[in-house]
This record gives sequence, C-alpha cells and structure tokens, in this order.
Amino acid sequence: MAQISPVTGHYVTLDVQGGQFEVFFLENGSGRPLVCQHTAGCHNHQWRGLLVDEEITSRYRVIAYDLPRHGKSDPPLNQEWWTSEYRLTTDFFADFIVTFCDALELDDPIFMGSSFGGNIALQLALRHPDRFAAVIPVEAADHSPGFFLDWWQHPHANAAQVCASGVLDLMAPQSPEQDRRRTWFYYTQGSEAFRGDLYFYSVDHDLRGQLHEIDTRRCPVVMLTGCYDYLTTPEDGRRTAAEIRGAEFVEMADIGHFPMSENYPVFRGYLQRALETIETELRQRVGP
Repeated sequence: MAQISPVTGHYVTLDVQGGQFEVFFLENGSGRPLVCQHTAGCHNHQWRGLLVDEEITSRYRVIAYDLPRHGKSDPPLNQEWWTSEYRLTTDFFADFIVTFCDALELDDPIFMGSSFGGNIALQLALRHPDRFAAVIPVEAADHSPGFFLDWWQHPHANAAQVCASGVLDLMAPQSPEQDRRRTWFYYTQGSEAFRGDLYFYSVDHDLRGQLHEIDTRRCPVVMLTGCYDYLTTPEDGRRTAAEIRGAEFVEMADIGHFPMSENYPVFRGYLQRALETIETELRQRVGP
C-alpha cells in the first residue's frame, strides 16, 4: 500500500499592495499556528522535516508558504511584472505575511523564518507585535549588508548554478550529504528571485538603532543561529539579541545557514527548546 503523507497543499488568493497573488502553502498538524518562511530564492520544501514531525505537529499547526515568485506561488496575476526589476521591500514582505495570516484567520501564530526570513521576523516583532504570539528569527541579524550583487544574475554565468553553489559552503560539513545536496537542488530552481530577495536582505532591511523598540513583553523573541553560518554569524545574532530587551539567543552547534533543510534532526532539538521557552513566557503572560 502506498504511503501517503499527512501534509496537504492549498492555494489562497491574496491582495497585497495592489497585487493579486495565488499563494501556495503546505500544512500539517493542529494547535497553535507555526508559520514558516523559507530562505531567499528558495521555497517551502525546506520545511519538509518539520512538516512531518509528529511530535511537533501534534501540538502545532505547521504552515509553510511559498512567497510570491517562489516555488508554486506565481508573480502577481494583475500586473505586468516582467516590465520591472524584482526587488523585495520590507513593507511588501511584512504586509504579505500579515495578509496571509489574516486570510487563514490564524489566531496568535508563532512566526519563524530563516536568513531573510529571520530578518523579516525581527521586522514583524517591531511592526506587528500584537499580531504574533512570538517570533523565532533563525540565522538573522539587525543588518546584513553586502550581498545584493549583480553577479547573481550575470549574463556570462549560469545563474542557477551560481546561486545554488553559493549555498554549499554555508552548511556545516557534518550535515548529511543527502540533505546538503537537496538544499543545493532547491536553489537551482530559484535563481530568478534570489537577487531580488537579497535587496531586502542586504539593502532595505536595517534595524540598527531600532532594536530597543521591540517589546518582547508583547512579542517574545528567540533567536537561533548556526555556528557554521558566516553570512549572519553567531556574533551577529548575539549582538542583535543583546539589543532587544528580553530576547533570547541560542547558538546552534554543528549546523550552518540552512538548519531546517541541511540537518533537521539537529535543528529539531533547538527548535523544541525555542518553542518551550515561548510557551513558558506565554503562560506567564496569562498568569494562573
């Protein structure tokens, strides 16, 4: 008998800043929503390990979407999107996530994102602290300059190979080769969006001097960073968390910039710790 996964996929139509989008998402589980953002130039398959984790999905409704222009989510349906350069902005990114959560009528979701998804998690904690129960910024920092580069789409290079090969040395050497290569494969499919995503990551996202405005009493923050990440280093994450009163920072051993896809069993332990910390804080907020 064929083994059928409990993970289901759906489309939802969203209107964001004048654009109409058919957004694809995967989900599994029940309980408090745990909304997951993939990394730049990638798609929701990065969260496959989490989506089939029976222990976590017994307590959380895990939802992983494809950002527009990624995976199975197309560019806007009502715009001639090909006539202008794609550059992801902080305003659009944050508005999209809130609109997505509102459309699914998610009550007090926890938001988790990695890399540029981790950076937008910090932005959500600042901009929409009452819309999210908590955020888990993974591989995130207040500012990540220097990666919005023309050679990601250079006409003399194979953009898919350049974008994909750029991620290999960001993963820990002890991560399983099967998972490292799968993460590489994901990136061969997203080269058109990669550079535009990095506009947000390296240019538009800049929370220097604003981190003190994040109120963790309204939106707890638990940051996770892999020790092999040289893009947003543990020092970057630790420095960022130190400027957010009440935030927690955890350095993850034996893992790199793509923890959820390069070595989910290692990442899983740190994620469970983050979720336990958040649930404890939320119970204390409610009181006896």
